[in-house]
Amino acid sequence: MKIAFIASECDPFVKTGGLADVVGSLPLELAASGNKVCVILPYYRSIKSGGFKIDMFFESMCVWMGDKEEWCAVKKLKDSATVEFYFIEFDEYFDREGIYCDNANNDYADNAKRYSFFSRAALQLLKDMDFKPDIVHVHDWQTAPVCAYLKIWDWGENEIADTKSVLTIHNIGYQGVHPADTYNYTGLRWENFVSSKFEAHGAVNFLKGGIYFADIVTTVSPAYAKETLFGEQSYGMGPYLYEKGNKYVGILNGVDYSQWDPSVDRHIPFNFDHSNMSGKAKCKKVLQERFELEVNEKIPLLGVVSRFAHQKGLDILAQTIEAVLNSMEVQIVVLGSGDKELENYYFGLSERMKGKAGCHIGYSNELAHLIEAGSDFFVMPSRYEPCGLNQIYSLRYGTLPIVRNTGGLSDTVEQYDEKTGEGTGFKFDNLTPNSLYDTIGWAVSTYFDRPYHMKKMIKTAMIKDFSWKNSSKKYEEIYRQLSR
Repeated sequence: MKIAFIASECDPFVKTGGLADVVGSLPLELAASGNKVCVILPYYRSIKSGGFKIDMFFESMCVWMGDKEEWCAVKKLKDSATVEFYFIEFDEYFDREGIYCDNANNDYADNAKRYSFFSRAALQLLKDMDFKPDIVHVHDWQTAPVCAYLKIWDWGENEIADTKSVLTIHNIGYQGVHPADTYNYTGLRWENFVSSKFEAHGAVNFLKGGIYFADIVTTVSPAYAKETLFGEQSYGMGPYLYEKGNKYVGILNGVDYSQWDPSVDRHIPFNFDHSNMSGKAKCKKVLQERFELEVNEKIPLLGVVSRFAHQKGLDILAQTIEAVLNSMEVQIVVLGSGDKELENYYFGLSERMKGKAGCHIGYSNELAHLIEAGSDFFVMPSRYEPCGLNQIYSLRYGTLPIVRNTGGLSDTVEQYDEKTGEGTGFKFDNLTPNSLYDTIGWAVSTYFDRPYHMKKMIKTAMIKDFSWKNSSKKYEEIYRQLSR
């Protein structure tokens, strides 16, 4: 098959979250299976200065937006191996310091124009370079308009008019809601500015329209697909997703084990695997030293790597962690940034409880790997989690997850059975300080009182396979259903 990915992020070119990991990995896996795959991205300033070898592909390309002509250029990654990467160059929209927002974390006021233009330009590129894909796979609100442009634009015969679209929702809380006065520029036609399509309470909702026009909508775990059909976790999209019927499915994200596997990880000081765990104990010692904790391999160590955002539930952890540290023989290290109050709290915690708590504000890839490798447990008390990656990394590193039973956390972590020792982690349902305290206590008591169960769970966790090979096959099945 011929498959085109159109997305606002892709690792290693530009990344703000899990979307980039998916678009960086899934196309490579599909290409390895014999499909012809290309990826189209905006040519952001950060990509320009990123040291990538990129050549001019089209010096000038016309894109019709509403009743206006826009002229852009197209770049192409030099020496693409199995996947071709193209970049839409339009400095007015993409030559900026940030991706979606400015340095003060305010969304760019013209994001509707920026990403409707990019969506339309990506399809124009496919047409002009005569790459007629069987499937266009788009991601989140930024490229959701592609699904509509495919259906409502006159692409002519034998071009891309019969191309099918797949829209993947990575986080339904972000929908691309914009003022109605931006709609004319999009060229999406006013007959589609209705409540079943792009209109939402008088504003434009890109994700909502994409859901309507997409041939299939997917999200990043089976449990999250169910959760987003009803209630507050649907963020108002439940009825429209329900209308899709069996055209809305959850496919668990894969992970890149070339980057996240303790047996080959270049970021950690000692490698290890499930048959030889000595390197993990050494990593734990390095982690304790790094955060100035008491160096003692017998004390269980909790790890946290997270954005300090409402979604992640770190405010709930803040309400109980001091009680945990005061009443249990346990340590914690925290890596993250975001909400300033939480930044201040966790940094202050490391100052107040020296030897038991450590904190690094910001992000460090090297530290993230070390925390995965050196911790005994990984804490993720998320309010919702579409898929989650850190709990999957934790499994491979023998760091048993302590997670809320939601979304991808529910799909990937198997509840510990205290009678048999089966399972790969510890799950709780109610997001309250008491529930989190009790679940951490359960994990800590297992560490001390049932070490034979710990060993069994760690081995089970480390041999689990959540690679893209499995997930990509499910996407290929969807693509083939659509292209028949």
